[in-house]
Amino acid sequence: MAESAAGFLINQLSTLLSQEITLFGGLKSDFQFIKAELGSMKAFLREAEAKEDNSQLQEWLKQVREVAYDTEDVLDDFTFRFARGYKDGFCGKVGKIYNSIKNLKARHQISLEIKDIKGRVGEISTRHQRYESLYGTQERGFSSSRQANVDFDIRAQSLLIEEAQLVGIDKPKAELISKILSDHSQLKVVSVVGMGGLGKTTLVKKVYDDAAVKKQFQSHAWITVSQNFQLRDIIKNLIQQLYNEIRQPIPPEAESMDVLTLSQIVKDFLQEIRYILVLDDVWSIDAWEAIKCVLPDCNITSRVVLTTRIADVASASCLGSLDFIYKMKPLTDKESWTLFCNRTFQSNDCPPNLEEVAKKILKKCEGLPLAIVAIGGVLALKDMEKTDEWEMILHGFGGEADGSGKLDRIKRVLLLSYNALPYYLKSCLLYLSIYPEDYSIYVDVILLKWIALGFVEEKGGITSTDIAMRYMKELINRSLIQVKSTSTDGTLATCGLHDFLREIIVSKSKEQSFTTVATRCYTRWPEKVRHLAIHNFTDNPQEFSSLKCLRSVVIFGYEDPLTTTFLSKFLYGGPKLLKVLELDGAKLDSIPKQVFKLFHLRYLSLNGTGVKIIPKSIGKLQSLKVIDLRGTNVTELPAEILNLRKLRSLLLGGRGDYSNEYAVWGCKCPLGIGKLICLEDLLRIEADSDKIVREIGKLMQLRRLTITKLRREDGKELLSSLLRLTNLRELSISCIKEGETLDLQHSVSPKLGFLTRLMLKGCLERVPQWVTSLQSLRTLRLFNSRLGEDENAMGSLGHLPNLVSLTLYRAYEGETICFKVGGFQKLQDLELGQLTRLKWVRVEEESMPSLRKLRLGGCKLMQELPSGIQNLTRLEYLGFYEMSDELMHKVLNLDKRSEDYQTISHIPQVFIGHWIDDRWEGTFL
Repeated sequence: MAESAAGFLINQLSTLLSQEITLFGGLKSDFQFIKAELGSMKAFLREAEAKEDNSQLQEWLKQVREVAYDTEDVLDDFTFRFARGYKDGFCGKVGKIYNSIKNLKARHQISLEIKDIKGRVGEISTRHQRYESLYGTQERGFSSSRQANVDFDIRAQSLLIEEAQLVGIDKPKAELISKILSDHSQLKVVSVVGMGGLGKTTLVKKVYDDAAVKKQFQSHAWITVSQNFQLRDIIKNLIQQLYNEIRQPIPPEAESMDVLTLSQIVKDFLQEIRYILVLDDVWSIDAWEAIKCVLPDCNITSRVVLTTRIADVASASCLGSLDFIYKMKPLTDKESWTLFCNRTFQSNDCPPNLEEVAKKILKKCEGLPLAIVAIGGVLALKDMEKTDEWEMILHGFGGEADGSGKLDRIKRVLLLSYNALPYYLKSCLLYLSIYPEDYSIYVDVILLKWIALGFVEEKGGITSTDIAMRYMKELINRSLIQVKSTSTDGTLATCGLHDFLREIIVSKSKEQSFTTVATRCYTRWPEKVRHLAIHNFTDNPQEFSSLKCLRSVVIFGYEDPLTTTFLSKFLYGGPKLLKVLELDGAKLDSIPKQVFKLFHLRYLSLNGTGVKIIPKSIGKLQSLKVIDLRGTNVTELPAEILNLRKLRSLLLGGRGDYSNEYAVWGCKCPLGIGKLICLEDLLRIEADSDKIVREIGKLMQLRRLTITKLRREDGKELLSSLLRLTNLRELSISCIKEGETLDLQHSVSPKLGFLTRLMLKGCLERVPQWVTSLQSLRTLRLFNSRLGEDENAMGSLGHLPNLVSLTLYRAYEGETICFKVGGFQKLQDLELGQLTRLKWVRVEEESMPSLRKLRLGGCKLMQELPSGIQNLTRLEYLGFYEMSDELMHKVLNLDKRSEDYQTISHIPQVFIGHWIDDRWEGTFL
């Protein structure tokens, strides 16, 4: 974390030194000194952080981290006091004079603090030079080999497990052996990928040792690559194994050969023989490319098998047509229970008195074999008559993963992935420790928080939103973040952490005063904590004396209502450097005035609160980038919102009566909204005037736009505005009232080349021509469109080349929907709802060849199964919801010998559902 703190501070200093030189005065040289010194030691910081067993280095790292944090605090305090804008005119001049006198003392105080920090940085720099000579350059060879030995020890334990002890290995073992032994026409690479602890090494070792595999190949070698690989050492190891297998001595001159010559020995040896080479624990594409160059080019009968935690490495190694990537999956619940019982009780039986607590402990392992084996080893030593000892393990789960030594092995395995991260990804990952266990984290929300907190480094020509998404995908790629759910078009929706990894990063964050989680049982936090999460809020936490360093506060759940009075007390005189304030679901009826004194605030979320009015004081928060007012009672924004020129996301929309299928509750915005030219997200703005519609066209950075209450007469004006919004990715348009037409068919045709999602809510005379030309569109939802059968809507939409998800809800008034030959080639998800005149659905051959899910709901006149449904050979789910009694009865009572049964027998899941007591209930056939 010292590397992260120093890296972000260096970036902040670089920005300030380039933009605020006149404000620094005599402090400029001090800031430059701090930046230069931290920059000179940055490379060594990563190396030092990996040496967790060196207490001297760890203490030095703590000092680096603290001085970086203290400098950041002083910088933020500096900009708070001296970089704020003032009003124009006489009042503004008076304000400047008053504040310049008032801040003389503050400037002097900050100057003293910077001088003190400069002195501390000088001392730290001196120790850096001494420690680098002791533990750095001169010792790097030793350090790397020692780390490699530690890695090998961890992996060696995986290779010594008897196959009889393994659970869930038979099927993946058979699949891998099949892939390795088939297709002799060319060299094949097989990559096994998954997070640490899933058993990749164990699985591949059982495949490697299988008699059929051994028999197929003349030469066999196993190389453990690891993070700190040295190519020369790997080649020498490979040569050693190859010559040992044929019981021949290694050429004596090999010891003094360079890498190229050693590589030639390997190529010559393997050129004419069948070989299998395992490369275990590959961490980078560069490592794979380097080793690949050592192998002969044209050996058509050989195999290379990789294990890796990183998806990009697996993809880069498997570029051939016959290459194969095997994605390791966690054990099923049944397999996990079998492994747990075998490890803990040496049998398949669990004592009845322990079964409940044992299953709760096992749930935390989430199918990770290494975690199950490790926790089973701990529990095997506990008294089985004393349930309370097992309860202590359950409730002290994090403690067992930190400090007791009993679960050190899994901790070391998972920390390898964390330690390999670049500094900016470490901060992003550690910040996820604020979330409760098993919490589904909304991807779009966490990206906005990362940006607001400065974790996302700006790069020329690339938006911070795109960079943040790259960070997210990189953490997923490294098997550190799990994808919890995706939208129908495959876009990331929610993510989360494996429980074991979460416990480790919670421990790391707490140890480094990065994040702290306050609960009902634990309501104190370190004095200089940066990020505070309050789980199950209670109205009597500690005194608020240690909030001055806080950058973010997020509250999850409320034992007591979070009142405006309490929040005022919490914020009064405390966290003036706060950048993120998230109060989702709080029982607030107004925003405390102390919020409007948070000069650095960039992210303010009042989602789901009872707030009704946004006061004019909102204009003071000129650092704001995100305002989330979704689910509030706010219906109108003040004109002062236009002062927030850094605003990127304005998320609106109340908790109104959603029973009205036509009107969606949005929020009125002041004229001049077009001045907020940095906006990328503008959700649920009421566009009930031509002036507002025209203003929207000035927001040329918009990526997500949701418009409500659009009038028919403003349709052409909207198209003119959309013509300028070439960056749009998501667009939603709702009409102003029931029966109103969305007039979106004009000669003006917007070219929305990046648009991936479109929702239209309102009557359409026909599908607009510009919609049928959206080449990137993946999701289309039409509500209340009432298209006629003669409009050939299905024909025109069927040619959208990338459409993955289509919803038609009260959108079609014909009796027949026909999906014609060659249409909807990539469609995977189709929903037809409340099509009250629909009687027949016909699916022609070669239509919708990729369809996975088909849902039919409220189409009361349908009495027959869709004709041609047998053509949907990839269909995995067919759902009938509140359909006609005749159709529901027919499906429920299908005779297995009937023709209708045969048409749907290939579908794995067929569901019949009814809406009962505010939820769907039903049965699967």
